[in-house]
Amino acid sequence: MECLIGHQSEQLEAGGRRRVELEIQAIALGATTQWLQAASPGAALQLTGFLAARSRGSRQPRLHITKIDFVEGNQDGKVLQKEG
Repeated sequence: MECLIGHQSEQLEAGGRRRVELEIQAIALGATTQWLQAASPGAALQLTGFLAARSRGSRQPRLHITKIDFVEGNQDGKVLQKEG
């Protein structure tokens, strides 16, 4: 399943706060797809995975999601998917 993931956070950089916002293409395969489909739009998630080029001929990054943690609103923030 391919989707567009949005990220918003505040980070420290060179002693100052910086607001970070971006969208990135992501892909989930196997059981991870079911967990991603269960997430409602706008839900707070912690995603683990790796970045890779979209294809051999492309330099655009895509996040390959390997683990999804529901941060709030689902099972009191417990991890709902085991890694591996």
